[in-house]
Parts: sequence; structure tokens; C-alpha cells
Amino acid sequence: MTGLPAGRLSRGLRERSGYDLASSRSTAPDGGASGGPVRLPLPPGFTTPLGCDAVGLPARHGFRTMAHLSRPGCVFADTDWWWWIVPAESDLGLSWPQPARYVPGAYVPTRPRLIHLPEASAPYTPPIPLYLMVCRVAGTAPAWSTVPHQGS
Repeated sequence: MTGLPAGRLSRGLRERSGYDLASSRSTAPDGGASGGPVRLPLPPGFTTPLGCDAVGLPARHGFRTMAHLSRPGCVFADTDWWWWIVPAESDLGLSWPQPARYVPGAYVPTRPRLIHLPEASAPYTPPIPLYLMVCRVAGTAPAWSTVPHQGS
């Protein structure tokens, strides 16, 4: 098909997972009526013991990024952006380069659809491989902070 890693893309997703993509639109406490950020809704059955943030890339980089990730988690997309679910604080010690957007709490500015489900019960894309791919897309070298985490 597209050379994407194992997982379930939106085509046929409903049949294989029992998850209705029509209801996978993001929701806000007010239903998004205010036009403010909306939280990406995770499908039933997924656990988030590490919290939940999101990393977005412009849609033109979506397929290329997916093709290079061995274990993508839940991925959401609309015509302009693709969003990967990562554990909370995946920005700790990392400087996510432009054009990427890192959003705590997985609150995004639009209402994307779920396009990929992982085989595992956790919704996460491993943040370091995603970060390395984002750096490749951005044409920058990866940069880690040497400052230790508070409480370490």
C-alpha cells in the first residue's frame, strides 16, 4: 500500500477495530463551539499512564514521517496538520524544531480525524524516534539539553 508500518490506517479501521471514525473528531468541554483548542480524543481501550501530549507536523510531511517510524501510536490528521500522541513531557530536554508544534495535553487548534491506531494498548508514538524524524524533516541536527530533570 504505502509502505507504512504495521498498524491500522483509517481505511477499514471501523471493521477491524469496532471503532467508529465518524465519532473520532476532537472534542472540547464546550464541544468546540468557542473555536478554541480541542483535545484529541483517544479511542476506548487505550490507557495513558504517562499522560498525553501531541506533536504536530504540516500535512505535507505526514506520510514521509509515518513511513520512517517503526511503531507509530495514535495519529490524527486534517488537511493541514498531522498529530502524533506522545507521553506527557516529551519536550523535556528537547527543542522540537520548526515546522513541528509540541502541544501539552494534546489540545490542538483544529478538529482532526483519527487515521492510525497502534496494535498496542498504549496510544503513544515513541518520542525519540519521532523527534529524530522531525529533525530530519526540518533539516536540523538533533539537540538535547544537558540540564537534569527537576527531582532527579
